[in-house]
Amino acid sequence: MSSLHFDSEQANNLLAARRVVVKIGSALLVDSDHNEIRQPWMDSLIEDVVACKKRGQEVVLVSSGSIALGRRVLKLPSGPLKLEETQAAAACGQIRLAHTYQEALAKNGLIVAQVLLTPNDTEERQSYLNIRATLRNLLNLGIIPVINENDTVTTPTNQYGDNDRLAARVATMIEADCLVLLSDIDGLYTADPSIDPSAEFIPEVHNLTSEIFNMAGDSRSGLGRGGMRTKVEAARIALNGGCAMIIARGDVLRPLQAIEKNGRCTLFLPDCSPAAARKTWIAGSLNPRGSLIIDEGAAHALQQGKSLLSVGVKTVIGEFHRGDAVTVLSLDGTELARGLVAYNSEEAQKIMGCRSNKIESILGYCGREEIIHRDDLALL
Repeated sequence: MSSLHFDSEQANNLLAARRVVVKIGSALLVDSDHNEIRQPWMDSLIEDVVACKKRGQEVVLVSSGSIALGRRVLKLPSGPLKLEETQAAAACGQIRLAHTYQEALAKNGLIVAQVLLTPNDTEERQSYLNIRATLRNLLNLGIIPVINENDTVTTPTNQYGDNDRLAARVATMIEADCLVLLSDIDGLYTADPSIDPSAEFIPEVHNLTSEIFNMAGDSRSGLGRGGMRTKVEAARIALNGGCAMIIARGDVLRPLQAIEKNGRCTLFLPDCSPAAARKTWIAGSLNPRGSLIIDEGAAHALQQGKSLLSVGVKTVIGEFHRGDAVTVLSLDGTELARGLVAYNSEEAQKIMGCRSNKIESILGYCGREEIIHRDDLALL
């Protein structure tokens, strides 16, 4: 993996990241005069993505632009759109946006997948689990997901309204190491530099204080719906999930390469890794809905960092659904761990004590090999 030329910690938060989420705003991707793709910029971004893939990194793109592209197709006037116009523009523009990414990435031998999300998909537990599993599987297959908010069905009361916070939710969902928000400004300042010439640039943020939030302003772009405030709010989501976040200028060719070559940007640093943040969340932030009593062999396996298999479960207590938190108890009742269970209580009752290769014949479908995967397990 090539080296960085920074004095700060970007070296450990971009090039060294195992999984990177990149958010692209409308103003970067779409020409505001004609509502067409800025093809040279798009091609340069794809070069950056290819470079990331060659380094062995997994990449997710969260891309705005569908409404702007659809506006041109439908010949809608400039200015604010009605809800039904926004939804129609998104429907027409999204297929063009996805096709643009598909063509650009296919030229480099890469496969793209389109994923449209709403707040319910990232906040409602079952939908969250399904989306998380889908994204992880796509990444394992080497595919690049391109994600956007599903503006064809969202309403003002049920929408993110910007892709900054959506990108942060996705980053924490898939345990990304680094989230990059490409913007029309090179980072966070003490005030809006276009208004206050004395505004000072802030290279690193370690704590999201009220003062930091007060520094954030609104979007100056005629296309985008986000602003610096939404970016700082995205940082709070990302950092709580152990994901570092970078705000950098995107209106240059090869924007990721520019960061690598000491381009100015603001780095928001978490105080733990994504895995550690998730373990803390599982251990202390969720109310267990049931319990699994396991044998000594399974308890020993957990201490070695392994997953909990159904063969090691002796008793299932309580009523719970897939994805709920449960406690894991030893034979004498000692709480050993907490985890997110891959089966509901009825299914767990059926497969407890059975080997993983018997699960399909018992349940009638091919589920996970583990009743609790080690990534979803926090030892106590």
